Amino acid sequence: MGRFPTILSVAMMAAVIIGVDFAFLRHRFWARLAVNCVVVIAFGAIYLLFLRRP
Repeated sequence: MGRFPTILSVAMMAAVIIGVDFAFLRHRFWARLAVNCVVVIAFGAIYLLFLRRP
């Protein structure tokens, strides 16, 4: 299986960030930055809990 889960996770994270930015937070810089940080932390936690090799 290799690196596929990692690549898929990064691609999904990028898609969520771009989608939320364009849909809701286009003209709000600080809210956009905060939401992007939360999304990255959430995807990092999911990766560490479920996708990391033991």
